This record gives sequence, C-alpha cells and structure tokens, in this order.
Amino acid sequence: METILIVDDEKNYPLILSAVLEEEGYETMTANSGSQALLMLKESDVDLVLTDMKMPGMDGITLLEEIKLKDCDIPVIMMTAHGTVEKAVEAMQKGAYNYILKPFDNDSLVIYVKKAVAMYSMVKENRQLRDVVESRYSFGNLIGKSKAMQSVFETIQKIAPVHATVLIDGENGTGKELVAKSIHFNGSRRHHPFIAVNCSALSENLLESELFGHEKGAFTGAVSKKKGRFELADKGTLFLDEIGELSHNLQVKLLRVLQERVFERVGGEKSVSVDIRIIAATNKILKQEIKTGAFREDLYYRLNILHLNLPPLRERIEDIRLLAQHFIQKYASERILESPVKGMSREAEKLLYDYSWPGNVRELENIIERAMVLCPGENITIDDMPDHLKKSAGNDWRLEGIPENASLPETLSIVEQRLIKRALKKSSYVQAHAAKLLGIGKSGLNQKIKKYGLDTGSKL
Repeated sequence: METILIVDDEKNYPLILSAVLEEEGYETMTANSGSQALLMLKESDVDLVLTDMKMPGMDGITLLEEIKLKDCDIPVIMMTAHGTVEKAVEAMQKGAYNYILKPFDNDSLVIYVKKAVAMYSMVKENRQLRDVVESRYSFGNLIGKSKAMQSVFETIQKIAPVHATVLIDGENGTGKELVAKSIHFNGSRRHHPFIAVNCSALSENLLESELFGHEKGAFTGAVSKKKGRFELADKGTLFLDEIGELSHNLQVKLLRVLQERVFERVGGEKSVSVDIRIIAATNKILKQEIKTGAFREDLYYRLNILHLNLPPLRERIEDIRLLAQHFIQKYASERILESPVKGMSREAEKLLYDYSWPGNVRELENIIERAMVLCPGENITIDDMPDHLKKSAGNDWRLEGIPENASLPETLSIVEQRLIKRALKKSSYVQAHAAKLLGIGKSGLNQKIKKYGLDTGSKL
C-alpha cells in the first residue's frame, strides 16, 4: 500500500486531500510545514510528496531541494496557484515530478498521483534489479561441487518458483541468508524486495516495531507513522533469520500473518494486508525447542512447509578449495600490495583440510581475508595462517564441530565419516588403498561412501 505525504499550511486542506486519496486505496500522512514534513520523511517511508508551493518559513521549492537530497527519486507534485506558475516551472527544473494548478478537481489530482506513484514503483523495481546484479546473488554463485551442496542446489531449483514458506536450518556460518537470497532471486518474486531481519539482534519491543511498523504516538519517540519490514517486503520475500529467538508474543503474531497475511502496526487498529513469501532460518533444533516449550508447535508446522538443511563445512570438505579460491578472488581488489595473490601453497591448503571449521564458511572467508592482508607474495603460505589453524594440524579427533546434543550413534557416524575422508585423502582417492588403511573390504567402503554421499573424485 503506497503512502503519500501531503504538505500544506492550510490546516483543513491536507485533511480534504487525505480523504480523497484514501478512497483510492492510498495511505496518507499530513504536515502543515516544510520542517514538519522533513521530520516525517526522516522517520517514515513515503512513495509521493504532494506539497503546496507557497508556505511560510520553508516554501515548496526549498522543501523539494531537501527531499531530493534525501532521495532524488521520490516524486514530488507541486500544488500552485496561477500567480506562481513560474515558480512551479522552476521546481520542475529542480526535479519536481509535475505541478497542478489550484483550484483543481479530485479526478485530475488522482490521475497525477497514480502516474507519479506508478513511476516511483518502477524506479524501486529497477533499484532492486540493480542491487541484485551488483551483489551477484544468483544460483550460479553458490559455491560447491560436493554431493551435499549439489543436493541443496537441486532443492533450490525445485522450491524457488513456488510461493510456499521455507524453513532453512544449519549451523552458524553455513550461508543460510545466501541460500534464502538464491531462492528469492530465482523465483517469480525476484523483481520485488528481499528484506532480511535478524530476530536475535533486537529487543522484543524494538523487533515488533521493526517487523510490523508503528503508528504516530505508539510509544515515546514515534513522531510519525512508519512501515515495518512486512510492508516493505510486500510482493517480495521476508527473510527471518534466527527465528528460534522470537518471543512467545511475537510467535503468536507471526502465526497470524502466516495464516491470514494481515497484521496491525504497533499502536494501530487498521489491518494491513501483505503479499509476501516468508523464508525463516535457524541454527537451533526447533523440535527440541518445542519439547521445552520455547517454540510453538503450530508455528513450526506453518514455517516448515518446505525444508532445507545446510551441511556444515566439515561435511563438505570437497568444497574447501573452491571456496578458498573464490574468497581469494573476492578480496584481490582490496589488496594494497601491487603483486596479486594467485593461490595457496600446498601446505597452507592442507591446513584448511585438517581443520574442523566450527565457524563454517564464514570462518573460512575471514581466514582468507586475513591471509590476503598478511601475504607478501603471490601465494598464501602457512606463515600467513592464524595460530589456531597451525595448532589443529593433524588433530582429527577433536570434538569441535560435533553438536553437544549429538547422540552416540550420531557422534560415531561423524567420526566414521572423518576417518573415511582421511583415508581417501591419504590414498589419493584410490578406494582399494583406502579400504586397506581402514581395515575393511572395498565393497564395505563403497557402501559407506554411498551412505554418506562422500565425494570420491577430489584430490589434495
């Protein structure tokens, strides 16, 4: 629902225009001075400003200039009497969308408004597309040749075109937001907003206002109406990260939005409808949270219509070299030294393979970025690596990376996978030799490789 700010020093005039435009389905805000309008623009999201030309204090021209400094694309329609047409022309030269002569009939006003709002809608869509290109969020930029990641890619391809809610789970640093963006930008909503919210980053009250928006005067500091993330994501995708951190109160409100696609702003009574796709992510095991009463079971099933699990980096070691090279290329332009970093020494690369990666892909990126700064030559060496990586070399039995709540069978399964991967690497992926190292038959090893979906083609 588009919002229009009406600015006029005549107190009754904005109220009349507001009634006309609200009948057309727009939300309106009113201000009686240019300074009040600027304050409201600072606190609220507006799709069009309709302002009088002649006002005491800050006139329409000055207000226009201030608006264009905030956002040069927000359309501004000037309302002017016949005696100030020259000023209106000056305003258009300074970026006004159009002007309308007083007195005007309501139909003419509505036509001007609809054209301006439609134009701004296209501008916002073009911005979104430009951001997509610049940030390179696309399916092709997810990195991974392992069977585990290939399975993720296949799932993304299947679920991206539909509109159902998605729940992504996985450890911290596995790339849940990147996957959510890939789902969005490869679906039918890709030309509309992708809005992300970290549910653990704000207090309950602030998060409620951030999600649902608020009305003027809803709480101390709410000087004007403000749209929340649900409204900003209309027709697009809302990504709720760390969904397991939501309070019970917000879980109830989110459940209603999922069921009815309506909500009220904080301090408001008017229902707001939205058309959004929700993608949620968590590093918690929500079924366990349900058992402890920390998470609502009905909300879980509303979120878990489509499910996607991201494997930790220690279970997709075949991707480490690809990811490392990707990050080397990513940070190459930020390198101060003239000589470019082209790769890594074999010894430095082996450190990456021997580490358990409790921080997953995010930790790998941080380590490569650090090494790029410290590396004096063309190849990253062991000397450029952090001490904790060097100390972990060859220590295959540390318990880092094994979930604290893992059962004995789950723990043994993780250890078995690590032993098989180590044997495959030591034998240069010759399965007969790897089986001999493990003390099992080749057919038994082959069955375990298939069971765990391990890659047999990578070599160090």
